[in-house]
Amino acid sequence: MRKTSTFIKFLKNINYSINNLLEKNLNKLKFNNLINLGRSNKIILTFVALFILFISYLLAPTFFNQTKILSQINSQLLEKYNLSFKFSKNLNYNFFPRPHFISKEVLIFDDKNKISEIKKIKIFISFKNLISIKKVKINKIIIENANFNLNKENYNFFVKLLDKNFIENNLIIKQSNIFFKNFNNEVLFINKILEMSFTYDTHDLKNVLKSKNELFNIPYELILFDDTSEKKLFSKIKINLLKFQLENEFNYLNKIKFGSAEINFNKLKSLITYDFYKDYFEFKLLEKSDDPQFSYEGKININPFYSVIEGKSDKLNLYKLINSNSIIIQLLKTEILNNSNIDFKININADSIYRHSDFKKIFLVSKIQDGLIDIDETTFKWKTFADFKFIDTLIYVKDGELVLDGKLAIDVNNYNEIYKFLLTPKNYRKELKNLSISFSYNFNQKTANLNNIIINGEQNQNLNKIMSNIILKENNLQNTIYLKKLFNDAIKSYAG
Repeated sequence: MRKTSTFIKFLKNINYSINNLLEKNLNKLKFNNLINLGRSNKIILTFVALFILFISYLLAPTFFNQTKILSQINSQLLEKYNLSFKFSKNLNYNFFPRPHFISKEVLIFDDKNKISEIKKIKIFISFKNLISIKKVKINKIIIENANFNLNKENYNFFVKLLDKNFIENNLIIKQSNIFFKNFNNEVLFINKILEMSFTYDTHDLKNVLKSKNELFNIPYELILFDDTSEKKLFSKIKINLLKFQLENEFNYLNKIKFGSAEINFNKLKSLITYDFYKDYFEFKLLEKSDDPQFSYEGKININPFYSVIEGKSDKLNLYKLINSNSIIIQLLKTEILNNSNIDFKININADSIYRHSDFKKIFLVSKIQDGLIDIDETTFKWKTFADFKFIDTLIYVKDGELVLDGKLAIDVNNYNEIYKFLLTPKNYRKELKNLSISFSYNFNQKTANLNNIIINGEQNQNLNKIMSNIILKENNLQNTIYLKKLFNDAIKSYAG
């Protein structure tokens, strides 16, 4: 009991000491003392003076002579990027969130050739030495809404920028476009820049280009850096929409450049090797496995532009080629390939069609010539029953949708097997020797219109009406059932 009383007394003593200490110090902060402190004005005046000095320092570039500051900035831009900027309007200065100049309608010249038109540019400067024009130092540039015009002579404009010094400054380009043109000043394609940045990687000690882009309405990401000591350019491209990734190593030490790239496309890995010299580009592409299922090789000449690509494949995946969201379909819809200066041929031999193994010995012939795109002379077999050949074809855009028109010539080798496959009643099984069918296929709507159907040299109007509108389904089984019924209706009409 005595021990408990002693402990309580000890706590009371501590509490009393704390209270005395608080009262002693809080008395110093009475209202009268605060008023006296304010009357002295020393702290307030000091704070106000420092604040005014700081704001004055930040605002100092506002009073710079426009001619002199433009000259200073142009000099630094030329030194940093070896580019000449032409400012058509004055520089406007802002210090929030960081000191920077803003200008509009700016041009960029590379070796006296205009390469870009900029709607807006922000030039950020260092906090140090804001009161001296000669000591103004650029540490960041943001270009917005610019159009870059590139061709064969300056196609590597952005790659060359990697040779510049980005240790103490960054270059950012936003919401801009790159127009790739031929020598006739015709636009081949447009690459939209969502955001591109040139920065210095302090870990790997190298300049890095990172860019988010959009090409043919397909977004993709690009990372690029240059190893100047070994004369190698490394790049990485990602297209998440298509589950596509490419990692490339390009060696530019000698006159004949060469490189290799690993490609991952929807879990399929492949390797491409290539050589590049002046206007000439040659490549080989094959699946990266012990038993490759496809291989392609091609030759491309830039000026004049012509290309021949040959390929072999165990199974040709037509879905990747003709799907309405595929790169090829999106590219064709832009009509950029409908150019009389382009001569482009692709020939592919395949043993069968992916998910349609009954179709064999496919020889896909496609060409772009004189501004026209077709697949004339393309052939394939349906088992041993019939041989197919495309003639008089044309691929074009109608009302914003991609259409294939043409004729299909069919030589029948075994009509009895065809009837068995279709489960056609025996009393309708007339002899079939050959067929000629005119057609129009819409890639976007997945509809086919068959007309002018000629069987064994004869035409049947009822048959043409039945086959005038074919709507394909997403499901292969549904398509099989649907087409079997449709063909049997047509056969019954033909047999009378």
